[in-house]
Amino acid sequence: MRELDVNSLIGPLAAACIRANRELPAEVEAALRYAREHESDKLARQVLDTLIANAQLARDSSLPICQDTGVVVVFADVGQDLHLVGGDFYEAINEGVRQGYREGFLRKSVVAAPLSRAPNTGDNTPAIVHVRLVPGERLRLHVAPKGAGSENMSALWMLTPAGGAAGVIEAVLARIREAGGQPCPPLVLGIGIGGTFEKAALLAKEALLRPLGEASEQPEVAKLEAEILETVNATGIGPMGLGGDTTALAVHILTYPCHIASLPVALNVQCHVARHTTVEL
Repeated sequence: MRELDVNSLIGPLAAACIRANRELPAEVEAALRYAREHESDKLARQVLDTLIANAQLARDSSLPICQDTGVVVVFADVGQDLHLVGGDFYEAINEGVRQGYREGFLRKSVVAAPLSRAPNTGDNTPAIVHVRLVPGERLRLHVAPKGAGSENMSALWMLTPAGGAAGVIEAVLARIREAGGQPCPPLVLGIGIGGTFEKAALLAKEALLRPLGEASEQPEVAKLEAEILETVNATGIGPMGLGGDTTALAVHILTYPCHIASLPVALNVQCHVARHTTVEL
């Protein structure tokens, strides 16, 4: 069994928060360029050109890709043979976020009281942390700042099993039409199917971590991903809601066994600034 001082993750996590907000993942930028080359609408091409230029400018000038630098979501894969020592694991994560958002001059967007909206915590903590036990003795942190514009357009449904794949498509399509340009398309859609009320939502969030456009290993699920992507792009909502062929860049679905009487479905909407990075210790 290996020991790891939790304080050793603070610096790398702070750097990851800064990096994620400044550098769009290569596969996301590639998807934007692909969409631009295959876009038939002139205005949509201009919007995509602007999004691509913005990503380059953020990287070159060390500025945030978007003014909404998000709530920090961390998926922590903790090796079951790893012994964490030296303090509180969650507080170490929050200290990493605290330092990253201060040192990177990133906007602090977290309020302590969701109803009164005050006060602002002043350092973008606390982070949203999901811990998963995995084989081995290493710690891997998936860091994904999540902006509110897209998060607010997310949804969850408790469908009847009779609805099947058609019911999933209908629910997702209705929500995307309702959202229009509000979540800043082109989008990445994370969808969780199965489990329970809370498990479906977590699956949807986790699905966004998959490399962009990588299809599910399950043929039935991969087929549904392709169908939803085609249907969503046929809405014509287009980049930033101004019309065009590209409303979504990718659809990622994760599934989980569920009760015979349930079909939980969750949609986690991600804007074109699909930020995430990984730290391994």
